[in-house]
Amino acid sequence: MLLLAFDTATPAITVALHDGERVLASVAGEGSMAHGEWLVPFIAKAVDEAGVTMADLTDIAVGVGPGPFTGLRVGVVTALTLGSTLGLKTHGVCSLDIIASQVDSEVGFLVATDARRKEVYWARYHADGRRVEGPAVLKPADLALIHPSTPAYGRGATQYAEILAVVDGPQDPDAAALAAAVIAGIVEEVPLEPLYLRRPDAVPQVQLKRA
Repeated sequence: MLLLAFDTATPAITVALHDGERVLASVAGEGSMAHGEWLVPFIAKAVDEAGVTMADLTDIAVGVGPGPFTGLRVGVVTALTLGSTLGLKTHGVCSLDIIASQVDSEVGFLVATDARRKEVYWARYHADGRRVEGPAVLKPADLALIHPSTPAYGRGATQYAEILAVVDGPQDPDAAALAAAVIAGIVEEVPLEPLYLRRPDAVPQVQLKRA
């Protein structure tokens, strides 16, 4: 097995290669508008560092969000294209679940990422990392009312630390964690479709035709 994993649901663009036993290479960077520019070079760099070729790949795993329209589209379209072109087995995973797989907790917890517009994408998890609610989008204050004092992980939680019960831990999805979770079968797999949860910020303008 040689699995290529990546996530573009947050400003953290992350790529990893896993051979079924260990991570062979990982590349990451941060840029809220750089997904389209960096993802393919990051994949090429990871493949080069691992000493393999794209033809050696057997599987591809991608975080499908929730997240901003542009970033998710880049990641999912890239995964679909590579999967179809190279004949790879594809695995879609909720990006919040990727963060949850990195959490070591004895109690239930929340994962929250920045949804912009002063909101967060969030989901609630059992202590074993199993998602029991969400994903959804809310204002941090509303989330705190629904789940007061529940430990919260992720960049979205940290951004609103004065409202949510933030705990030190993973901030963003990590492709190495995604790969390991898929191989271990500890995350729910979902269709390779972007999980937007709401309409994109930018929509085309419709011009009325003159009679």
